[in-house]
Amino acid sequence: MHPQPFRVGVAGLGTVGASVLTILARQDNALTERSGRAIRVTGVSARDRHRDRGHDISGYAWFDDPVALARSGDVDCVVELMGGADGPAKAVVEAALDCGKHVVTANKALLARHGLDLARRAEANGVALAFEASAAGGIPVIKTLREALAGNKVTRLYGILNGTCNYILSRMESDGIGFAECLAAAQ
Repeated sequence: MHPQPFRVGVAGLGTVGASVLTILARQDNALTERSGRAIRVTGVSARDRHRDRGHDISGYAWFDDPVALARSGDVDCVVELMGGADGPAKAVVEAALDCGKHVVTANKALLARHGLDLARRAEANGVALAFEASAAGGIPVIKTLREALAGNKVTRLYGILNGTCNYILSRMESDGIGFAECLAAAQ
């Protein structure tokens, strides 16, 4: 067991960010057992400090500036969940990578526009840029394509590879509700 916890900063506390906090708290013992190291959220950042997220954030250091969170000496890994291809999301990820911190993101737009540059930064600084949650609703398809099928030439991949679409279609079928209501819930 590693003596020091792995310290996580979460930038963006919308539906997904708040869920990440809840899951990390709920799965604390299981994650520690599986990884051999405690995983602790040490800092958070979002646009509105006082918004009700269904999760008590008072125990975490608050950062008005998400780039300051990314540069904090109390964070080993930044989870970027703000969204957007440029602006604060890009600045947070770049700052974290440049400071030698691992990054996890579900930001499709950011990766589509700046993925190659961000991957180069991560490699140059010896840290991970984890983005599997940005594709296929977190299904381990990217890791499988990159590692398990490395000797194969994959030319096409078919299916619903978007978690939001999967959520909407599943709710429409299982709950018998309309598209507009499902879309509003997803948003």
